[in-house]
Amino acid sequence: MVIRSIMSDHVDITGTPQPFGARPLSLARPTRDFDVPIRIRGKQRGVAGLSDSGIGPRGFPGVWRSLAMCEIINFQSLRRHLGRPRADTLVQDIANRIAERDPDIRLSVAGRALLELNYETQSIEESTAIVQGLSRAFSRALDLDGERHLVQLRWGIAAVPAGEDDEVRLTEAAELALEQARSESRVVTLDLSDANSALDRASLMRELPHAIASGQLFLQYQPKVNVRRQEIAGAEALVRWRHPMRGLILPGDFISAAEECGEIAGLTLWTMRQVIADQQVMQAHGHDLPVFINISGVLLADDAFVAEACLIVKESQAKIGFEITETAVIRDPDSAIAHLQRFSEIGIPLAIDDYGAGLSSLAYLKQLPAAELKIDKMFVMQLTSSNRDPLIVRSTIDLAHALEMEVTAEGVETPAALALLSVMGCDMVQGYLISRPVALDAFIRFLDDEGHKAVAALRPSFVRPDGFWRKTS
Repeated sequence: MVIRSIMSDHVDITGTPQPFGARPLSLARPTRDFDVPIRIRGKQRGVAGLSDSGIGPRGFPGVWRSLAMCEIINFQSLRRHLGRPRADTLVQDIANRIAERDPDIRLSVAGRALLELNYETQSIEESTAIVQGLSRAFSRALDLDGERHLVQLRWGIAAVPAGEDDEVRLTEAAELALEQARSESRVVTLDLSDANSALDRASLMRELPHAIASGQLFLQYQPKVNVRRQEIAGAEALVRWRHPMRGLILPGDFISAAEECGEIAGLTLWTMRQVIADQQVMQAHGHDLPVFINISGVLLADDAFVAEACLIVKESQAKIGFEITETAVIRDPDSAIAHLQRFSEIGIPLAIDDYGAGLSSLAYLKQLPAAELKIDKMFVMQLTSSNRDPLIVRSTIDLAHALEMEVTAEGVETPAALALLSVMGCDMVQGYLISRPVALDAFIRFLDDEGHKAVAALRPSFVRPDGFWRKTS
């Protein structure tokens, strides 16, 4: 789906551009528990027909659902000035202020420096205007414990008409909007409406080979933390496409386009080579980490791709792992399992991705030469608010350990979820609580300056008796 970018700038009420911190603004100290998502409810901007959940009825005309992401830009600098304990409450300060200004917005803490805002409007322009108003309000210095500090915020928004919304795509688009805002230094709104941005898939398929050759693709990295050892254990590489005319294109669109037009092998081989090059840069900075790449199920039946991928890994001796889904195996189980076994024999670690999101089959699970199982974030993100999800997650962890696999939980966003996962014996965690996906230079800075600190800050939640852990390091 092509995403329409709505241009906006930081301006004050008079329309004159203002730098951050132009006027003082005081916030009260936070009162909410950091571990509990903030849910603000009220009338929905006078739009009739909206339910108490804030989600408009399917097909309701004139109702837009919006997801905005708000990131504290200068969080690291503020932490040095304020100290870690106080800085870690800043996101609550921001949430409290937004709640005071607009109680119709539902807020969730998605990380130490990241907020998610859910709300409904009558137009996409109103969706943008609401965030622009918040941006203006926070362009002033804040009074924090008697001292004025500039808290710089970055905003990315995704909006879609009610009835066309999809939770995963909306979240993915909001993340892309935030990424675009980082590079363009403005509020970015992405319009996901089918009428406005229906993707010309044939055009995408024609343009993808040129995009690969011309450097329009780039990688981001999201770290994985070993819960017991309290250290960064590796990362997942995620490919992005910044189109010169269309802006950022959702991975779900161009990955499927690549599969349909036969370019998925070239895209994946490009990703492998780029990861190897990036790993060399990481190593120059003293970080020798394994990096996992997603492998399409289409490629597990491609003899030529398998041979080329094996050759690349053998020649480079790179620490590269492959993530595959169960559904990828089900397409052609005999060929897929044979090729996965070939990867395993040359030392490529394999992880089963998005476990539980599809039709999980124990028959295939026991045949796969995988060393890691990744629990889909749909279970992890509701871990502390659902009765069934903790049972599913705990049983999955026990099953994986019985099959001699380590377990990674995706979508870990709160200390409460992390604490529960640690009690359950989960081996590794990945999610916004640790870090969002970031470009290589930002990932290296994270490893250089903050990687171990981020884990150390969560230390109280990690401490568990040795009996909880499957094996020792």
